[in-house]
Amino acid sequence: MADSVYRVTELIGTSSQSWEAAAKVAVETASKTLRDLRVAEVVEQDLTIENGKVSSYRVKLNVSFKYVPEGGSRKTATRKR
Repeated sequence: MADSVYRVTELIGTSSQSWEAAAKVAVETASKTLRDLRVAEVVEQDLTIENGKVSSYRVKLNVSFKYVPEGGSRKTATRKR
């Protein structure tokens, strides 16, 4: 296997439905601008409460993706062009 470098970035996803939906929306949104997403680690979960009821679920994720420095191969570039 060739040597690789991965970058980790923090994302926060929100959903009115569940923590799983919040994580899914964060990953799917990030995948529109980041290539080669690899792993998402749930770092923190919380929720917001309004009038005694849960109004939204929030998930903080550390997401890793393959890092290709400027001038690297466009095929696996970190940003879609």
